[in-house]
Amino acid sequence: MQTFDLDQLKTLVAVVDAGSLTAAAPQVFLSQSAVSEQMRKLEARVGHPLLTRSKAGVAPTSAGTRLIAHARRILAMSDEAWRDLRGETLQGELRLAVTDYFRSGDLARLLGRLGENYPRVRLHVSVLKSGAIEAGYAGGDFDVGLSMRIVGIGPAKPGMAVLRRESLAWMGATGMRIARGEPLRLLVLPDTCSLHQFTVRLLRRRQLPFSIAHVASGVAGLQSALAAGLGVACLNESALCEGVARLAPPHGLPALPRVAFHFLPARRGESDFVTRARELLASHLV
Repeated sequence: MQTFDLDQLKTLVAVVDAGSLTAAAPQVFLSQSAVSEQMRKLEARVGHPLLTRSKAGVAPTSAGTRLIAHARRILAMSDEAWRDLRGETLQGELRLAVTDYFRSGDLARLLGRLGENYPRVRLHVSVLKSGAIEAGYAGGDFDVGLSMRIVGIGPAKPGMAVLRRESLAWMGATGMRIARGEPLRLLVLPDTCSLHQFTVRLLRRRQLPFSIAHVASGVAGLQSALAAGLGVACLNESALCEGVARLAPPHGLPALPRVAFHFLPARRGESDFVTRARELLASHLV
């Protein structure tokens, strides 16, 4: 029976999180050449390339992304089994804040599965805008914060572990076509939302006429407005839902970057419980 080597899976996760083989090496206590050899053996085992390499670092292929999701769960379960047998079962209360852009259709199911697997962890979940999460985390209101940033817009903060990357897309009701020569009817979240701010700046920079046709209080409301055909919105790909689709080209709208969902950096002196809980969240929410 074919199985995976836990050390190779651990190295794969470290490489993707660190962004390069060189940066991952000290995290797994290996040389850069040993990390490279582990990745070569793992790719040979699965029969697919797992990483793309460039001057900017490494990124997972589609196969790599799928394996990383499994790897995080496998490693978390292995760690939890070890701790359980040593009488160190995870238990406590955790205040978690999650941006409402993060897997809006799946979040409740994912958190429910986490609760089933770790019944002694009591979660207090707040779904907020990224700015409110970062401000609340800085003020000590949350133990773990999961925020979103637009890749390439502003510098990444040190210590932020990227959980998931997604493409942004122009979306509308299924089958919608943009009327040429008419201002774009834009659907947005409140103007405190960073994605709202980015979208408006982008359209103005390209001198594309638009009007704010609807302001929703959250992503669910934005999805409903899109499905009702009220206009067009810029959203991350996991926001696609029934009645909503990417606009079919040619739509004349500018290309969009990707977004990264990340955990805010651990605080100095945080408890072992919070550190372990963040690792478990990473394995279950990816």
